[in-house]
Amino acid sequence: MANCLVAQSGGPTAVINASLAGVIRANQLNPLYDRVLGGLHGIEGTLAGSLFDLTDLSGREIEVLKQTPSCALGTCRYKFSDEADFRRLIDVMDENDISTMFYIGGNGSMSTVAAMTAWAAERNLDKRFIGIPKTVDNDLGLMDHCPGFASAAKVACEITHATRMDYDAYTRPEVFVLETMGRDAGWLAASTCLTGDVDLLGDSLGVLFGDSTEVVNLYASDAYMEMAKMEQQGSCYVVVSEGARWYDGTYLSANGKAADGLGHAMLGGAAGRLKSMIVEAGIVPRCVVQDLSRVARSSNFAMSLVDLEESYDLGVSAHMRSAKPEFTGQVVGIRRGRGVDGGYNTCPAADLANFVRPFPSEWILPNYQGVSDEALDYFRPLIQGEPKLICENGIPVTMRPFNRR
Repeated sequence: MANCLVAQSGGPTAVINASLAGVIRANQLNPLYDRVLGGLHGIEGTLAGSLFDLTDLSGREIEVLKQTPSCALGTCRYKFSDEADFRRLIDVMDENDISTMFYIGGNGSMSTVAAMTAWAAERNLDKRFIGIPKTVDNDLGLMDHCPGFASAAKVACEITHATRMDYDAYTRPEVFVLETMGRDAGWLAASTCLTGDVDLLGDSLGVLFGDSTEVVNLYASDAYMEMAKMEQQGSCYVVVSEGARWYDGTYLSANGKAADGLGHAMLGGAAGRLKSMIVEAGIVPRCVVQDLSRVARSSNFAMSLVDLEESYDLGVSAHMRSAKPEFTGQVVGIRRGRGVDGGYNTCPAADLANFVRPFPSEWILPNYQGVSDEALDYFRPLIQGEPKLICENGIPVTMRPFNRR
């Protein structure tokens, strides 16, 4: 038998390592491959030949790996397109007798899966590439939801409720602004409305947001500039996504011309910008900002049991489906509900590559004062359950990252 390769890419999540654990454990139970090799720092490290043998992890190590947030193999944001990259990856696979590569990631990673599949097919190479999804943005199409999103949403909800309780303890006039990740898809920001604590949702902050084509000038928006809730109850709790845009379509928080390795704008600071606008407009003399950013995506203290189980199962499913020689260029995904197939399906990686599924604009309430019952019904089942974590000295045990060994 040949070996297989597993690598991780893009932003970390609380459950990305559960999918990795699923591939490893599945091969221990049904050895389709001699060795399971991990590519350190995604495709970038793999091209450099940086691999780690994961085959013989113990049962306890796999359980700890499942509950470990972030990327245990290390990650990257690397634009894979040069002919030399294609050839180098095949060389690394040949040098290590690798027939199949599992790539865990988001839109960009699925683009790599699609590109490598097409490149290998054109040259009649016996190499296979399979995608396993993850993203806190929840913006991958052709599946009900994405692994990693539910746990990030659960953390965001808990922090929303905790900070709202703290905020409500005071009588002084101020606006509270919570910023979430999720880029401009808007799912993560919208999920905080599950708590019932959000007065105004910054998914449409004077902006093009979600799949809305509505253009609203922030300074002309009654919902924001009058801060209706301030007048009614003397307080206003706002949640804004890092990907909020100005009315002309530019990001509220884009860091100048800075971009990551895939050319995406580097976001962050939308809440701070909004704070300045609120204070400068004279709405209130004080505005408090809370930035969730990385704490929501790489925390396991509020991990969703549903999310953890689905992520692990997708790793197992990808391995199982790879038993069929023709299974390549595909991504395993999640259906809503569980049927005879366990609630999982597959779709071509090419159909997901660099495609963004936005939060439906019809799920946003008038004047951006929350989301619809349909949206709440979508979110609620995803954050259910709390995994029983292995703890030592009062905190969850985590795996020492393989890229740090």
